[in-house]
Amino acid sequence: MELKRVVVTGLGALTPIGNNIEEYWNALKSGQSGAAEVTHFDASKFKTQFACEIKNFDPTEFIDRKEVRRMDRFAQYAMVTAQEAMEDSGLDVDTLDKNRVGVIWGAGIGGLETFQDEVSNYAKGDGTPRFNPFFIPKMIADIAPGLISIKYGFMGPNYATVSACASSANAIFDAMNMIRLGHTDVVITGGSEAAVTAAGMGGFNAMHAMSTRNDDPKSASRPFDANRDGFVLGEGSGALVLEEYEHAKARGAKIYAEVAGGGLSADAYHMTAPHPEGIGVVAVMENCLRNAGLKPEDVDAINTHGTSTPLGDVAELKAIGKVFGDHAKNININSTKSMTGHLLGAAGAVEAIASILSMEHGLIPPTINHETVDENIDPELNLTLNKAQKRDVNVVMSNTFGFGGHNACVVFKKLD
Repeated sequence: MELKRVVVTGLGALTPIGNNIEEYWNALKSGQSGAAEVTHFDASKFKTQFACEIKNFDPTEFIDRKEVRRMDRFAQYAMVTAQEAMEDSGLDVDTLDKNRVGVIWGAGIGGLETFQDEVSNYAKGDGTPRFNPFFIPKMIADIAPGLISIKYGFMGPNYATVSACASSANAIFDAMNMIRLGHTDVVITGGSEAAVTAAGMGGFNAMHAMSTRNDDPKSASRPFDANRDGFVLGEGSGALVLEEYEHAKARGAKIYAEVAGGGLSADAYHMTAPHPEGIGVVAVMENCLRNAGLKPEDVDAINTHGTSTPLGDVAELKAIGKVFGDHAKNININSTKSMTGHLLGAAGAVEAIASILSMEHGLIPPTINHETVDENIDPELNLTLNKAQKRDVNVVMSNTFGFGGHNACVVFKKLD
């Protein structure tokens, strides 16, 4: 069976550094940090009191006020970015075969704020169960793709992928395969997350996973820096329209990139910690290259998982060294989490978009906040530190890993 080619024809983003694709890219290339004091709730008693929140966002500008009340923030974010991506794609919904359009969406946690608030309200009451009838529909992770399909009437494959922080990269991989195998012509894919809540912050603090640099939040996310002390929690969404190449070509669509391939693997090592030698990461990048029919030397840039954790950053760079050998020092390596923070289940989609835009504009966004060299990191690697670098990018890889040892990798290339 001959596999179909898959291309990207639409993008949408809602991030801590920009509320649409244009704002997001402008902030990325200029090295802006999205970290600031938490505003969603009073975090003054928490070990970490800052996060990368969405700013100046009013969902009622995009969604009916009544519907907003029926959606957790993670679903609101999903709807807004899906709308931007659909508009960007130029697809005419009325002429599409809606049975051949799917929605595959990633969320590592889903409606955490809804769950937290409903249980908290119950605990404050007299023991009588008075729950919002929309509690369950607002909370479940699969409501985001469901709502997107309802809005547009898309009746193709519709589900959520949940693999912690790899969730939306997993969704992109699945969407690619749905089109490759001929099951669909178009898939709206991506991911969203809204875990900047008391429960989210408290839970990650209890794990000692997050930075506690409360005196200087903007510099807290510092991948590869010797003084990194954990990730910075972020929120937001990224959406991509994936389309079968001939379908896109026939309608004269703008094509951002070809989805060359993807890969999955498991560390099979620990609930939260990466294998110190990055063996699962080695496997996922090798699987991705094999799936794409590419050689290591074809890759020009890698947007790493790069969360700014002491163990994870070193393990990932070791893995890159093993997979790419001497070519590793010719690759522009970066971590856009230095600016956006860690968007958990939305990270893969938001970072895939950054990777695609870097290829389109010939510019690698920087890894900001780097001050001190880590002696455990190969000094010959180009980590694109503190300043964007011009680069003709023909092939770009995006890595995303999650608690539970889930690894996902997608690779994009310029259209031949």
